[in-house]
Amino acid sequence: MLAKVMSSAIHGVDAYPVEVEIDISNGLPSFITVGLPETAVKESKERVKAAIKNSGYGFPDDRITVNLAPAHRKKEGTGFDLPIAVGILTATGVISQDATNAFLVLGELSLDGRIKAVFGSLSMALTARQKDFKGIVVPFENRKEAAVVKGIDVYPARHLSQVIEFLKGQGTIEIEPPDPMAWMVSDSTPSEDFGEVRGQEHAKRALEIAAAGGHNILMVGPPGAGKTMLARRIPSILPPPTFEEAIETTKIYSVAGLLGRDQALISRRCFRSPHHTISDAGLIGGGVIPRPGEVSLAHHGVLFLDELPEYKKHVLEVLRQPLEDGEVTLSRASSTITYPARVMLVAALNPCPCGYYSDPQHTCRCTSQQIHRYRSKLSGPLLDRIDIHIEVPAVSYKDLMGETGAEPSEDIRKRVVAARTIQQHRFRRSRIFCNAQMQNRHLKKWCAIDPDSSALLERAIDKMGLSARALNRILKIGRTIADLAGREEIACEHIAEAIQYRALDRSVAD
Repeated sequence: MLAKVMSSAIHGVDAYPVEVEIDISNGLPSFITVGLPETAVKESKERVKAAIKNSGYGFPDDRITVNLAPAHRKKEGTGFDLPIAVGILTATGVISQDATNAFLVLGELSLDGRIKAVFGSLSMALTARQKDFKGIVVPFENRKEAAVVKGIDVYPARHLSQVIEFLKGQGTIEIEPPDPMAWMVSDSTPSEDFGEVRGQEHAKRALEIAAAGGHNILMVGPPGAGKTMLARRIPSILPPPTFEEAIETTKIYSVAGLLGRDQALISRRCFRSPHHTISDAGLIGGGVIPRPGEVSLAHHGVLFLDELPEYKKHVLEVLRQPLEDGEVTLSRASSTITYPARVMLVAALNPCPCGYYSDPQHTCRCTSQQIHRYRSKLSGPLLDRIDIHIEVPAVSYKDLMGETGAEPSEDIRKRVVAARTIQQHRFRRSRIFCNAQMQNRHLKKWCAIDPDSSALLERAIDKMGLSARALNRILKIGRTIADLAGREEIACEHIAEAIQYRALDRSVAD
């Protein structure tokens, strides 16, 4: 007796179809799973056997062989429990093969037959739609996540017996209605606002530009100047993610098992702030079976690294490729996995170990050797990948106690959203979402400058010794400044302002 049930497995953040083949033959009772199953998949035989018996169906006392094809790819997770159980009951004649062919099935089984949630159901629903299945059977807790995908019927099930009766045509499962835009609405507003920040107008302007274009930014200043406070308020001025951005981010959280219960989409841009003791695997991802790291969990959001020189140097250096390519490639002996990692990097650091180098109000106690050792943790290539460098000086008493209110985040956010709308229209035929993601081929088309701006840029490069990468980043920043001003052309004043945000390029690296 042979049966086949279609399921799916995860590779990176994407899913691929898996054909679960069941063969029941005469012989001593046994249950063998082949097709490169990892431990959790091998253990499914005990869960499946108990679930079938406790759901009121007979379990065959024969030789059972389960093959997970394609056999050359390693299978992990508990999502094969339900398709294996359905396949066994199909092979024994309880369910017809024609009924199972129309659906992609996934779910973990409890010993009593209840169906538990699995990771990656959003990616699996996308695969089901791509392969033209009639529908996908998912655990009830994964229903909203899977129903985000248009063009595929989602059947949420609570119990194995419910799935069996449905496939036999003796019961029904209500289709989860797709309504992705309703779940895109954020249910909360940021609790921190730029209206609470006194002074630091120059820093606020730089953060507004960074948010408008998705640019990386580095803040340098003494302790207590407000670097962390400013960084934590960036989400309050960021535009909401587009539907495509939300899908990409949600896939990562779904695969990592971090999506909230009954949550459909990540409706706000993520803000990740890992501690400086984090390892390189924790930052970019890794493990025996590679999992996404903090840089991928911040995809289309903010990755905030406070006290940047306190991170291990080799940990910081692994950020080079993600910042440049927008993705992380993890290679293992068995496979190579690529995770998306388009982040807005926000970093903060003190100018020296004691924090008061060049501060007119305090005396620096650090030796030149200590300062050099402190700054040498930040390599030139890493700094070159950060678009904006700004100084955040200590705020004066007059500014702190002033009665004039600061501009609230909502007003800044309106300008940022207007600039991002311009960029969405500009890049509507590409996979680019903001100016910071432009490649070299886009610069000639969208970042053309007049002769005066070109002469100014040439003088700045000669004087500051900027690299070709820094030149491209100045052009991108100039493009964003022009977008904030509602200008189609990049003017000389836009380039001049962009240049001043690279002023720390050499001083911090030396």
